[in-house]
Amino acid sequence: MAATTPPTLRALLQRRDLGLSLVPDEADIPEGALDRPLRWVHSSDLADPTPFLSEDLALLTTGTQFDDAVSIDTYVGRLADRGVIGLGFGTEVHRSGIPEELVDACATHGMPLFAVPYRTPFIAVARAHSEAIAAQAYARRSWALDTQRALALAALRPHGLDATIAELGRRLDVWAGMFDAAGALTLSHPRDAVDAHVLDEVGDRVVEILTRGLEAGQSLSIEDHSFMLFTVGRGGHLRGVIALALDALDPEARSVVTSVIAMAGLAMEQSEQLARSRRRLHAQLLGSLLTDDPSLARRVLGSLPAAPVLVAVAADAPAGPLADWWERHRAEHGTSVFLAESEEGVTMCVSAGDEALLDEVAARFGVRIGVSDSEAYDSFARAHAQALTALRQQGTHGVARYADTVGSSILTALATDEARLVAESRLAPVREHDARTGADLERSLRTWLEHDAKAESAAIALGVHRHTLRSRIAHAGALLDIDLSTFPARAELWTILQTARD
Repeated sequence: MAATTPPTLRALLQRRDLGLSLVPDEADIPEGALDRPLRWVHSSDLADPTPFLSEDLALLTTGTQFDDAVSIDTYVGRLADRGVIGLGFGTEVHRSGIPEELVDACATHGMPLFAVPYRTPFIAVARAHSEAIAAQAYARRSWALDTQRALALAALRPHGLDATIAELGRRLDVWAGMFDAAGALTLSHPRDAVDAHVLDEVGDRVVEILTRGLEAGQSLSIEDHSFMLFTVGRGGHLRGVIALALDALDPEARSVVTSVIAMAGLAMEQSEQLARSRRRLHAQLLGSLLTDDPSLARRVLGSLPAAPVLVAVAADAPAGPLADWWERHRAEHGTSVFLAESEEGVTMCVSAGDEALLDEVAARFGVRIGVSDSEAYDSFARAHAQALTALRQQGTHGVARYADTVGSSILTALATDEARLVAESRLAPVREHDARTGADLERSLRTWLEHDAKAESAAIALGVHRHTLRSRIAHAGALLDIDLSTFPARAELWTILQTARD
């Protein structure tokens, strides 16, 4: 902030040209009483001037009201209750010196009392304070203009947004940070000024603000820290939040912050345009990789994650925040990743050694991810197909690995919506017969096949005679138009039963 003396009672008392003197010493008044902001100086000899006063002003008087049996203690008490922060007594005007009763009353109520010499008119005291207010306002405007120039120069430097946020923190003499759309802290100045766990809580609040689409500034208190949060971007397209470790801004400082928000919004909009171009490029490179030829991608990008690689596909994933997360991880840990959008979702290609990061992504963003086996780039298309197969088997958020999917059953991979529709259509004659007659042909078929088409063991499991079961099997075969005496027919029936919904 601008290093100027604020208009306070102490600053007024330090004006040598006024000759004001504190009565008695500063040690006899409450700590900080002289350093409260002084809004104005007023004069009055009314017995009770409080109806005409506002808080945070200094009152000047000659004491004529004390001739009318006015209780001095009551008088001072009313001033203190009204918020008056200082009382100046004009000596040698109506009486010599300052009444001891007034000195005692001011000491009792913690009211700073100062003497105004006869040579100093009250109007001179008021004018001196008004000049201090004007000087402070001029200093703040000059500070704001100088700060605006410094911020504009910072924006022209390499990594202009980083430099601008750092310059803002220096000019306001507070911690300043920038959170991205995913609620992650991307810029911080000074870097270690605020504890990490406090910043994590600020990040949670940022996510809430961005999720709700709030654009106004927000105030936040965490432990002994106060923050003001300002969103960057327009409604429906919020790009992040600028956070400042303070609890209030005067108009000049607020205008500076507003300009930084505008510059940050412009910078992030330009970055978003570049990101969109990059996403289009990566989508085209994904098409090239799906031909099992990584040469074009390597020429364009310079490098790809080291083989063997895992190919992962995330469904319903926020591409922008996801790309920001991977970019931040690359900057901090050197992680190499290829990321591209397609109709199936967001495709991610990482080295096999970075597999655990995919679980972290799924947990952080609450998305479904299918992951392939580790493959070389000349098998990229197969790995991509494996990831899609695993993704189809993942019902909730989390990671599904192709190896686990294959290990469960080949029929699981075949259980598409189309296959279920066909299976249910084939079973319809049996289900309609069971519903109409109360027979149990479908369960009998399942139990018979589960017992390797052996009538005796299946009949025992069903609690019926083996001849009854054979009759049911023959009837079901006739309804389905299948010869269940052959293995291919039995295999087809088992697939139908496993694929159809119960």
